[in-house]
Amino acid sequence: MRLLKSTAIIGALTLLSRVLGLVRDILMARFLGAGLVNDALITATKLPNLFRRMFAEGAFNAAFIPLYAKKLEGEGEESAAEFAGEAFSALCLVVALIVVLFQLTMPWSLNLIGGGLDRVASTENGLIPYDLAVLYARLTMPYLLLMSLGALFSGMLNTRSYFAMAAFVPVMLNLVWISLLGSQSVLQHPAHVLAQYLALGMTVSGLLQVVFLVYALKRASIALPLRRPRLTPGVKRLFVLGVPGLIAAGITQLNLLVSHNIATLQAGAPSWLYYSDRLYQLPLGMIGIALGIALLPSLARSLRSDNAAEATETLNRAGEIAAFLTLPAACALFVMPEFLISTLFERGAFTAEDSLQTAKALKMFALGLPAFVLIKVLTPTFFAREDTRTPMIYACISAVVNVTLGFILFFSIGFYGLALATTIAAWSNVVCLAVTQRRRGYFKADAQLLLSVPKMGVASLMMSGVLMLILPFVQTIMTGQLTVDYMVMGLVCGAGACVYVGVALLIGTFKVSDIKDAFKKSPEHLPNSDR
Repeated sequence: MRLLKSTAIIGALTLLSRVLGLVRDILMARFLGAGLVNDALITATKLPNLFRRMFAEGAFNAAFIPLYAKKLEGEGEESAAEFAGEAFSALCLVVALIVVLFQLTMPWSLNLIGGGLDRVASTENGLIPYDLAVLYARLTMPYLLLMSLGALFSGMLNTRSYFAMAAFVPVMLNLVWISLLGSQSVLQHPAHVLAQYLALGMTVSGLLQVVFLVYALKRASIALPLRRPRLTPGVKRLFVLGVPGLIAAGITQLNLLVSHNIATLQAGAPSWLYYSDRLYQLPLGMIGIALGIALLPSLARSLRSDNAAEATETLNRAGEIAAFLTLPAACALFVMPEFLISTLFERGAFTAEDSLQTAKALKMFALGLPAFVLIKVLTPTFFAREDTRTPMIYACISAVVNVTLGFILFFSIGFYGLALATTIAAWSNVVCLAVTQRRRGYFKADAQLLLSVPKMGVASLMMSGVLMLILPFVQTIMTGQLTVDYMVMGLVCGAGACVYVGVALLIGTFKVSDIKDAFKKSPEHLPNSDR
């Protein structure tokens, strides 16, 4: 059960980052609203984030961690350090070239994700949204290089089970933006200048993350020798595995960006999708991303030791953890989206109409939350076996589903059809991954998993029923005062959690002793507190 402990550490720190991100978004909604300036800023931040998730977190981690673990387990510290140094230099060269290319071509390349932004000056302030997005994107693009280096450092730490610092550093972006949004000297500027400060702050936060990760490597005595870029056998193997991984990891992000590009055809839609995305990212970050980060090194070590039984057990428990945390979160987001959105964001420039529209998208994303989490659980099984091609193929199928349905649903039911298309595409990806794993013998659900998941579903439905009963009463006592309304929302969420856990305990979904045992130090307990 070390996986549960690792997931809890990563999940808690990721949750801290997401909560601070929610605070950041509340401030953004207040000062920027869901208008043209915010649409431009969101578009600019998506460009480096797209390539960060494709190159750094996706392709690079999928290829680097199994190879680094193989070097570490089979050839020792010196060989692992040499490989890490070679990977570092190759990554720096490739990503730096990409950043420079985008900086030179930004007025044209931004069409990839912001083609629908208005090219005509607004009658209110004379600003051109597309030109603002180009300016902001040039300020945010260096973030890609910094985060790519951060992904390498995090991969080295995670492979050795030092999870804490790598999970903590994303907090920096939120802290920088919250500081800017809380600064009176910054807030006195017009909205388009405030957004410019935020774009620059994104790159500053990337620099801070790299500094903290370098400190963690030094503290853990993990060597990273500097080497000139060379196409060594290790780097070649990294690229061979990385290219399919690049496509596989990038397809999920491309799905979201295709939706964003279509959404720019309707004023306000990019912001409505953004705020709904931020809410479902809370449980996704805490559960799916945390599990994925903890799972890949664990599976890689088990398979390198020829311990297939341990790998299967790890996957079963990962599925159990994912279901236990994801099912109630998805139900809560589906049952009370407008209540959550209006309580969190509806003030200042963010109107009641914005709350209504954002809630429509959140409801669609809630249906896909279990699928988004399962993708994070299922893909490491292939990556740990140095198979990045299979997830790439299924991600491509998912992309076709998303693009096709996105166009159809956007013009038939409205912008929230884009969220529904993303959800359906995610479920198609899950089905493909699960069927292939079963056929190849990578995974077989054990009795514990098959018994516990239906019970979790029952507990989630009971919780949903209680929330639906109390919501009409709760909405009558909302005052519009920030502190009071947040307290009421917290009580509602807490009541739902108590119902879910209580029912789960009553029907024997899990035992409290299992949780306690998972957090006891194992015989081979790790000496560093970061682990």
